[in-house]
Amino acid sequence: MRKNNERSLTRWVAALALALLTSAAAAKQPTPGDWVKHENLAPVLGADGKQHAATCSGYPGTDPKFSFWTKKGKSKNVAVYFEGGGACWDNLTCTFPIDARIDGVNAQLPPASQIPQFFSPAIDASTNPANYDGIFNADNPANPVKDWSIVYIPYCTGDLHTGSTKKDYFNARGAVLPPNFPIPLPQLNPAFTLEHRGFDNFMVVLDWMKKNIDKPKNVLVTGSSAGGYGATANFPWIARVFRNAHTSLVADASVGITAPAFDRSTPESGIPGRGSWNMQLAPWAFGSNPSSIAGPDLLRTAALALPHVKTAQFTTAFDEVQILFYGVMKRSYQYPGTCANPAIDWHNQMANSMLSYGAGVRNFRYYVAEGTYHTLLRSPLFYTENSAGVNFSDWVDDMLSNRGGTHGRHGHDGRNDDDDRSGRGSHGGEWENLACSTCLVQLSCVAP
Repeated sequence: MRKNNERSLTRWVAALALALLTSAAAAKQPTPGDWVKHENLAPVLGADGKQHAATCSGYPGTDPKFSFWTKKGKSKNVAVYFEGGGACWDNLTCTFPIDARIDGVNAQLPPASQIPQFFSPAIDASTNPANYDGIFNADNPANPVKDWSIVYIPYCTGDLHTGSTKKDYFNARGAVLPPNFPIPLPQLNPAFTLEHRGFDNFMVVLDWMKKNIDKPKNVLVTGSSAGGYGATANFPWIARVFRNAHTSLVADASVGITAPAFDRSTPESGIPGRGSWNMQLAPWAFGSNPSSIAGPDLLRTAALALPHVKTAQFTTAFDEVQILFYGVMKRSYQYPGTCANPAIDWHNQMANSMLSYGAGVRNFRYYVAEGTYHTLLRSPLFYTENSAGVNFSDWVDDMLSNRGGTHGRHGHDGRNDDDDRSGRGSHGGEWENLACSTCLVQLSCVAP
């Protein structure tokens, strides 16, 4: 029965590889710049007082070396970007990484033969933030961080940039792929080990930031997809290291709609879920038990713990990748949710979550756009998305320029964040909760 259930997941997740790869933003032609790649990183004593060494997942046949990128800007401001790229937490999801060697033929196969792909196991050789658009396009005058320094943190550990452990998994190909599968896959032993070291990698990067970035005035912590969760989980560490800076968070396409069993997983329980990663969260912001925080409450918990930090979430109303991952969880954990249809279930929970945040978290705003696409921070969509009535780039600029913010709470400089030049007072100025006209409407359940 379990074997049949795993095979039934194949059709549902087959589109995931294409969606994950195409959700990465369109590239622009490389231009001469001052991006610096940091390699051969030494172990460090991290901000948490523990030793950390950087590494990628070590999935068989992939390069385990970790590196990161930085660019020095003209201003005293710094943006920290966490890269996305899926996630893995059990035998099924960790058996099938994103693999460019099979992606080229994957789309040509019938659905029953397609290969599910869940996470980035290594840093792609083509990774170079100089080639990306969105917030990385310093030539666009509408870019609110065009003259900022930027730290780019790649993602290659399958753990939302939060893990600090290694874990053994069993090869699930035989249970998922049909007999006589037509594509020769790279060799994989019956058992293999992955390094879930996203948090360790972040500690190494943060150590570099602490030693090389001098008293920034403003710090933006952001990321897309898995990187949006990484930014959410790790911004309290950055805010503590740069405690005199104005810190902001923008999470892109990482709403946190999950199955409760996935969230409650712990390293000791043996139940597959985020406990597989030995998830590390700043205890003064999240408490001492990461498994006690439900996925939809991750950002809420941190935002309430750090009320001086402006926090924000972007998503589309029917984000195809977030829905696909949620659908895998519904099937894996036999989780009914609120509706059998995973797309409607995810949408309705997302809408309730955003409205709840908007009403109860003073230093939070949402931007919910129409459509199904996934992420926009590395894309031209960063400048053109306006289905909620305001260009997204302008909305981020309002946030970073302190045009509205925390409903009367005082920031680092002691002044009331609502005393801004917009004159809108307690409504938070020009930086407001925004959604397209139908994006937060509750939908009736229909069959998937």
